[in-house]
Amino acid sequence: MIRIAAAIDSLNTWVARLVRWLALFMVLIQFAIVVGRYVFGVNSIAAQESVLYLHATLFMLGAGYTLLVDKHVRVDVFFAKLSAANQRRIDIFGHMFLLLPSMAALLYWSWPSVRNSWSILEGPISVGGIEAVFLLKSLIPAFCILVMLQSVALLIGLLTPKARP
Repeated sequence: MIRIAAAIDSLNTWVARLVRWLALFMVLIQFAIVVGRYVFGVNSIAAQESVLYLHATLFMLGAGYTLLVDKHVRVDVFFAKLSAANQRRIDIFGHMFLLLPSMAALLYWSWPSVRNSWSILEGPISVGGIEAVFLLKSLIPAFCILVMLQSVALLIGLLTPKARP
């Protein structure tokens, strides 16, 4: 089980190393959009949408890694003051009864929209935009799967605390 958890950790780390470059591309493209618009009077809907696509990809595919390194949003009003054992219990409860079911529900309810989008190869959001909304919608199940896998890996570590750091 520990090997499975380590493999999931490696997967999300690899995905994060890949998508982190999207932040640089977003800045460069946004800079080019601003220069193009205000210096040269040129505008491109596709370029503007590309920033949206990159942003969505960065955050949706990077969420599993964010969970891995414990940098996700945590309501920490009481948690920090609890003992390590009670923190572990809360984390186990959160993964099993909140995170995994909510990701499963999101995956289940978004799948028909993703499937339909692929069946018609759904076009651009705006006229002149990127003709690949089906790819954008595909980020939803990818997000769910990566977060669910990471949640399972963390649960393995929480349930076998001596095996993982």
